[in-house]
Amino acid sequence: MDLHLDTVVVALSGGVDSSVAAALLVEAGHRVVGISMRLYDASGTSEARGRCCGPRDIEDARQVCATLGIPFYVANYQDAFKKAVIDDFVAEYTAGRTPNPCVRCNEKIKFAPLLRRARALGATRLATGHYARLARGADGRLRIRRAVDLDKDQSYFLFAAPSQDLEHVIFPLGELSKSEVRAIARRVGLPNADKEESQEICFVPDGDHAALVARLAGERPAAGEITDLDGRLLGTHDGVHHFTVGQRRGLRVTLGGGEPGYVISVDALRRRVVVGPREALRREEIQVTDVRWPAGAPAAPLAAAVQVRHRHRPVGARIVADGAAAKAILDSPMQGAAAPGQAAVFYDGDVVVGGGWIQ
Repeated sequence: MDLHLDTVVVALSGGVDSSVAAALLVEAGHRVVGISMRLYDASGTSEARGRCCGPRDIEDARQVCATLGIPFYVANYQDAFKKAVIDDFVAEYTAGRTPNPCVRCNEKIKFAPLLRRARALGATRLATGHYARLARGADGRLRIRRAVDLDKDQSYFLFAAPSQDLEHVIFPLGELSKSEVRAIARRVGLPNADKEESQEICFVPDGDHAALVARLAGERPAAGEITDLDGRLLGTHDGVHHFTVGQRRGLRVTLGGGEPGYVISVDALRRRVVVGPREALRREEIQVTDVRWPAGAPAAPLAAAVQVRHRHRPVGARIVADGAAAKAILDSPMQGAAAPGQAAVFYDGDVVVGGGWIQ
């Protein structure tokens, strides 16, 4: 890390990644302060370990700071998190769309509010445990870049992070593999060196997002029909919040001849879920809105790779920008689902050049 020595606040989730980020900065000679964010109320739940920013994880972060000999604070952002992330999650599912709460959290919660808190503590920069890097373009602006460990790369989740904040952000793990991070944690003696990965959405304690949406929506989501592409009734459902485009599991319906069905579209207004063969999910272009362009919207079509899910293999495309909207014309049809509400992120090599939300 080519850093001048200063005070750095590290956002600690309680997991091994952010803990090693803090350890590396301590070893580099910085004055390090650890902060955990209290994002949601987990009282009355069976909250399993490994869910980021819950009470047990905050206690793990406290122990890490004690091991490293650095100050530790807990910042309460429950109200902001509910408005920016949880309410958006509920609204998107009830509208028949598939939200991405991790992107929203990084966009609205993880950077600007923590940077303000960091400055109040006398720090100049904020570090996180994300697997990502930063690259400075020819125009002098910083861009998000993929991590060296592509299996752990989190650049997809960071595309909407405010670009003005990147000048004050450090990603200490960008050049490391997960195995190297674990090894550092053991060498330093971190108490969470072998802690399991966080797998589920942090504020969905049992993994049942539909139950959470039904509880928080204010009124019970209305039942409706499941039809095929020709409008023939195949069955009924208990609310569109149970479904996402591309879904196969849990449909309890089959197409003619016993062919498995996939969710092709979700019409919240008509309370209708349309099911069809996998072939019907093929897309030759993707419409994207609320696009973020780190260097400004390109005036001419841009050759880039498009990624539509965290684990999705990017697809080559020609990106035609129209202000805050864009159309990605794919070099070859996409076989999987591009679910409305999910993020579409554009890459030039391993550098994020834009991203927005699928329509």
